[in-house]
Amino acid sequence: MKAIWNNTVIAESNDTVLVEGNHYFPESSLKKEFTTFSNHKSSCAWKGQASYYTLIVNGNTNPDAVWYYPDPKPEAEMVRGRVAFWKGVTVA
Repeated sequence: MKAIWNNTVIAESNDTVLVEGNHYFPESSLKKEFTTFSNHKSSCAWKGQASYYTLIVNGNTNPDAVWYYPDPKPEAEMVRGRVAFWKGVTVA
């Protein structure tokens, strides 16, 4: 699987976990040179609190396009140490 935004591979792995239609990639597969900190947070009733990264590729910014659960609830343990994508990031 590859996560692509702005014609650039952001993450690539054969080890993704599919949860609610989203592929969660190992965080180690995320190319950190394309990410920057985001202070955005959101909450999921069964997974817990999500944190985000903003993508910066070729001078273009995609705020909060990467999310992860730093401390997921026990029933969502399968997403620990993984990242997922949205906001125009293609996963295929």
